[in-house]
Amino acid sequence: MNARPAAVVVVLLALGLVSACGPKIDVKQAIRITDISGGWYDAGIKDGKNKLVPSVTFRVTKTIDADIRPLSLNLAFKKITPQGEEDFDDVFVQSVTFPDGANVSAPLTLRSESGYTGDPPQTRAQMLQNSQFQDLRAVIFAKHSSSNWVEVARYDIPRTLLTQ
Repeated sequence: MNARPAAVVVVLLALGLVSACGPKIDVKQAIRITDISGGWYDAGIKDGKNKLVPSVTFRVTKTIDADIRPLSLNLAFKKITPQGEEDFDDVFVQSVTFPDGANVSAPLTLRSESGYTGDPPQTRAQMLQNSQFQDLRAVIFAKHSSSNWVEVARYDIPRTLLTQ
């Protein structure tokens, strides 16, 4: 066996390990969720029924001057019940980008595929007032590179009708 290819493999493995061991970033300290707002988006008519889905819009603000790519988000929509929270749906963002040198992302709007439906002639506003309607909370988790998911924000979605 030729020693040269083996040496090249060893060097490449060592470089891979060094690059994987870059500076650890505490995501909870490195970012903040800002300008958060939300409500219930009018998703139109599905199967003959009016449909509303939860929607949250926010920005990610870096609080440190470092490259935090890749930064991923997972927004978990949770039903608020007297017993606590129950899973409803979640939305995953593969990569949050920051415009050239900026510390603030563009606004991100995340909507669930799941929602509530109501039979016409019930209006969307009436759906929000229905006694069977359950409020939701958005819980935002973030992770950088191969770090663990950490919770970075919670937001109770108001019973506000959104058309955009």
